[in-house]
Amino acid sequence: MKIFAIRLKPNQDLKDNLRNFAKQNHLQSGFILTAVGSLKQATLRFANQDNSQLLTEKFEIVSLVGTLSLHGIHLHISLSDKNGKTIGGHLLDGCLISTTAEIVIGTSQDFIFMRTLDAETGYQELEIKHT
Repeated sequence: MKIFAIRLKPNQDLKDNLRNFAKQNHLQSGFILTAVGSLKQATLRFANQDNSQLLTEKFEIVSLVGTLSLHGIHLHISLSDKNGKTIGGHLLDGCLISTTAEIVIGTSQDFIFMRTLDAETGYQELEIKHT
């Protein structure tokens, strides 16, 4: 396993930067090991919903999980507000860093994570290829 550590700064878009990181580093099978930080704006898609939700308040990132490769990314995030209430969903573009995001990414040489259209779900789903 190879490990990368990155820090995103204020006003950077979380998903866009992770997508670009995967492409720039030619990641074939990346996954989030750990992440902490804060957002000043979050755009999420909640479970069983077609539309996104824009949230414009400060949040702590309490969890970020998923896969990323140069072929596509699929990430879910959990956020905590000023009262400790936690929400989570599918990470979309438009999640802007408040102070920082410290992210550690692992990658395996044994797999390639592809994204292909699944006729059953209608989504670009993970296709795992062994190297």
